[in-house]
Amino acid sequence: MLDGYASSTLDLARLQFAVTTSVHFLFVILTLGLVTLVAITQTRYVVGGRPELGRMARFWGFLYVINYAVGIASGLVMEFQFGLNWSGLSRITGDVFGAPLALETLIAFVLESTLLGMWIFGWGRLPKGVHLALIWGVALTAYLSAFWVMVANAFLQHPVGYAMDGDTARLTSLSALLGNPSLGFALGHVIAAALLTGGFFMAGVSAWHFWRRTTDVEFFCRSMRTGLVAALVGSLLVIGIGYAQFDAITRTQPTKLVDGGKLAEAQAQMVAQYGPGDYAPPSWTLGAFDWMTASGNLLFLVAVVGLVLMIRNWLIRVRGLRFMLVVLIATVPVPFLTAIDGWLVREVGRQPWAVYGVLKTTDAVSDLSPGTMLASLIGFGTLLIGLAVLDWWLIARHARRGPSDEFAA
Repeated sequence: MLDGYASSTLDLARLQFAVTTSVHFLFVILTLGLVTLVAITQTRYVVGGRPELGRMARFWGFLYVINYAVGIASGLVMEFQFGLNWSGLSRITGDVFGAPLALETLIAFVLESTLLGMWIFGWGRLPKGVHLALIWGVALTAYLSAFWVMVANAFLQHPVGYAMDGDTARLTSLSALLGNPSLGFALGHVIAAALLTGGFFMAGVSAWHFWRRTTDVEFFCRSMRTGLVAALVGSLLVIGIGYAQFDAITRTQPTKLVDGGKLAEAQAQMVAQYGPGDYAPPSWTLGAFDWMTASGNLLFLVAVVGLVLMIRNWLIRVRGLRFMLVVLIATVPVPFLTAIDGWLVREVGRQPWAVYGVLKTTDAVSDLSPGTMLASLIGFGTLLIGLAVLDWWLIARHARRGPSDEFAA
């Protein structure tokens, strides 16, 4: 009876964690990608002085601001459910796991929000050089925020830099925490995926306007090229970094990406090290991993074809190539789905551990009834999905309207 009770609570808590983190990650990955492209576009505007580039920076920057603002609310929802459902994680490893998250909030997030506010209200009021420095400050603090979050996540994947003090993990080496072998490749993979996502978003919105036969040809031609170049660079980095981290994952989490005889061998190794138990992740994670890999290769191909067809604007001028506009529009959600897929492989693939080799999920979950956990799942899930729908409605509304007087004085 008690085992069934615990299992139900744990399953609901894991489902809620998957829903909230996955939906929030949709905001994060577009934020990181768009802010990079806005900063690059504004740099080109300040250096070259072309008014079209200034319009691009304002238009795509406004879409970025919408996503950032709603994303803040989604992050708060995620933090609330995290504290409610996983008290064991906070109690046992919170001194280590919570430190980088606190730094992310106190340093990176606060500074990023401040600089962004100055950038929004600084259009036409600040010297161009100062205003450009602000958007690059926003971009760098966004990366810093992602860095601290991934430091915390890397500790869950491969705990280092700590010592057990009774039942509590204490931080003993910040340098070991920051030098975690699970951190570098994972952070690079996330940033590359964000660039890929932002690039296809920019290219897809531009393709939609060309499909509707926009008269703002120069604006969306430049946006299309910028987006496709970013998508190509991002896809190359995603594929390269993805393959490069296989060795580190195999060494630190031997059961994550193997099957058949290798899985049995890794399972026996884990039993010998940690005692009896099932240390194999759900079998569907391998299928999800294969889909993620195939999707990454497909996105690379689409980016290459799109860029080739933008030579002399063939994609825009040749009627027989208009089908490619539909392909680019349809591709917009694919990087988001692929990123969620990769995140699920990373998180679910380490089961049954909340902190690998230190704390199992059964010991990390809060002592709540299934009814309470279900109510939490419904409440937080509904709120977060509602925020995601609101975000996409606002973005789609402004994206369809096209560039206007964003951030006008």
